[in-house]
Amino acid sequence: MKILDRYILVTYLKTFLSVFIILMFIFVLQTIWLYISELAGKDLDVWIVLKFLWYVSPRLIPLVLPLTILVTSLMVFGSFAEKYEFAAMKSTGISLQRAMGSVIGFIVVLSITAFFFANNVIPYSEYKWQNLRRNISQFQPSMVISEGQFSQIGDMFNIKVEEKSGDRDQYLKDVVIHKKNESKPNGNYTVIIANKGELASEEGSNTLSLILKEGNYYEEIQNKNPAKQKNEPFAKSYFDEYSINIDLTELNNKDVDKENNLNNQNMYNISELRVEIDSLSNSYSTDIESYTKNMYYRSGVEKFKENKVSDTSKSPTVNTILDIYNPGQQLQIVKLALNNAKGTLQTVDAKKEEFKNKTKRLNKTEIALHEKYALGIACIILFFVGAPLGAIIRKGGMGLPMVVAILLFLTYHFIGIFAKNSAEDGTMHPFIATWLSTGIMLPLSVWLTYRATTDQGIFDFDSFMQRIGRLFGIKRKKKSE
Repeated sequence: MKILDRYILVTYLKTFLSVFIILMFIFVLQTIWLYISELAGKDLDVWIVLKFLWYVSPRLIPLVLPLTILVTSLMVFGSFAEKYEFAAMKSTGISLQRAMGSVIGFIVVLSITAFFFANNVIPYSEYKWQNLRRNISQFQPSMVISEGQFSQIGDMFNIKVEEKSGDRDQYLKDVVIHKKNESKPNGNYTVIIANKGELASEEGSNTLSLILKEGNYYEEIQNKNPAKQKNEPFAKSYFDEYSINIDLTELNNKDVDKENNLNNQNMYNISELRVEIDSLSNSYSTDIESYTKNMYYRSGVEKFKENKVSDTSKSPTVNTILDIYNPGQQLQIVKLALNNAKGTLQTVDAKKEEFKNKTKRLNKTEIALHEKYALGIACIILFFVGAPLGAIIRKGGMGLPMVVAILLFLTYHFIGIFAKNSAEDGTMHPFIATWLSTGIMLPLSVWLTYRATTDQGIFDFDSFMQRIGRLFGIKRKKKSE
């Protein structure tokens, strides 16, 4: 490697590592802010929090790496142009493409590495991170109880509270409890309502004591005699204080390394994604086909394949399709059609949401497949956006290049987000949605590279004004004629 190539590559690598560490730190801090509610107030060890951040870091690479390449390219090549180092290179016959040769090689190797990283490391870290999140959520029972909605505690209790307070969220307000019956676990026959409540348990104990105050106890009595059960017997009582002991053996099992049965499209590599796409696609097609056949048979058309005309010796005058059937069948057909229409509308409404969810899952899986390829290509394209743009604006450092890079990346990122959101509901094809932002940046990178290698600015104001002047000059000549 020549001295010039080594100098450019070392300068680029130093800036790349610095920018990558800074951006990674910023995105990790943002992650902590997003998931602070899952980490705070659970008496977690430091190593568990560090493990959480370690597993969540790989999923940030698809955001951090392209932005790092764009910022670094702008800063390094902008600094070279600002210090007239490119001018010195060109005076010795070294073109911009030749000067970028060593860095291009590094970017290609980095893009290939990013592809394998996205295909192997990110799915594994996503699986471990999701498992860790689920296990952490079981560390403190009060965290399982959410405000304003029913939360299941153990196998027998569904609890709803309007407000939690205290340093450990142990004090509850407006408590509603649905308790299941051991003999009939499918029904909620006991309802307890209390104005106040408190969660209390000894350290190391698998039993949680829920102390309720100022409440009512309502129980629906189940009688084996159907005649007596029609009277809907119940028992109701008022209490000043009432305690419930809940078994928390599962919740107190603080195993952060426990493997849960979790899976989604972000946990699969390319080979697994292809299998999953085929499986989901075949399942979706089978469901559509079976649903179509089911609706056909429910319509009752099979019953009337053999048409019975009232008088076959004469050619009847047919005004409607009902005229070809005898009067008894006509009434039956009308009733059947009305019942089928009502049933079909109800079934369609139910199936519509089901097929919508299946379509969304299939589209998200296809997006995850194309994202693994798009990451490596995006790194190369964003380099050819940042490097020539830096050479054109001739400004290095953390000022203008950082602003320009962030604006370009936000444009690239938001186009990708909006396109993927559209693809999830079927508005846009997943392939187009995944590659849209990269496809938009491709012609921009070609145009900027051409402008930089031919020593042209982004916008030639003088040439533009001359063309405007010629345009008006032609119009004045035409008017004088």
